[in-house]
Amino acid sequence: MLEITEEVLQKILPSDGPSIEEVKKYLVKYNDEYIVIKCGGSVLVDENLFNIFISDIAILNKLGFIPIIVHGGGKRINNKLDKLGIKSNFIKGLRVTDKDTIEVIEQVLIEFNKEIIEGLKKFTCKSQTINSKENNIITVVQESDELGYVGAPTTINTKIINKIVDEKKVPVIAPLGLDNNNQTFNINADTAAGFIAKKIEARRLIIMSDVEGVLDNDKKLIPEINSKSIKDLINSETVTGGMIPKINNCLDVASNGVKGVVIIDGRKNHSILFELLSDKGSGTLIRQ
Repeated sequence: MLEITEEVLQKILPSDGPSIEEVKKYLVKYNDEYIVIKCGGSVLVDENLFNIFISDIAILNKLGFIPIIVHGGGKRINNKLDKLGIKSNFIKGLRVTDKDTIEVIEQVLIEFNKEIIEGLKKFTCKSQTINSKENNIITVVQESDELGYVGAPTTINTKIINKIVDEKKVPVIAPLGLDNNNQTFNINADTAAGFIAKKIEARRLIIMSDVEGVLDNDKKLIPEINSKSIKDLINSETVTGGMIPKINNCLDVASNGVKGVVIIDGRKNHSILFELLSDKGSGTLIRQ
């Protein structure tokens, strides 16, 4: 971990983020450990939220942390497919992906991947793209025949991630993979982030979403849940729809060596910094 003076912290940290006193307590907590951050939802289409997200990643990098970005792109993909008149069907939250659709998805995700790279450059933060065309790290098998070109990760080339990190760069990973025939497959971004976090033995997995976290029946944030309470929440239908696979994925990651998995609200300014560098944290922490 870098030796950082209070004067330097004053220059690095945003005025509306965690206090310097809090940050100083957490500077050594994640020393030399990977922090996987999955970004999706409104953050990827709202220019202001996107810029704050990019700024927060650059701050973590300057503080000596090791952030690894896995980004989605569902809303951008929807917009592009709509313009092209390509209709999307979903099965259990996964997009049915034919030959035409996978080509559009790959194009959109790679373009957005490069936008993140350029954004980080503006904050003097070096980064490196990882996608199906460049530095591919994910090998997949087909999820199912009915889903088409949707992949389930089988292996991760961790050497590429380690090399990028050793060069003090931030890996920026698109949720795309190749099968043994070098065919491109789309991967659910939460699944990709979780799989990567497990394989590189990350300390934290942060899922940035369009919701505050996991909410109770009174729509109040539940700060922490585990396997038993998750089961109760699903059985009572407090948690429904797309949140169920998201939580189950987080639980799987928490049960396989990643100490802290959290769902946070990407619509709130500096939610990443508050989660990692403040006493109160942000969102819902999911434990085994």
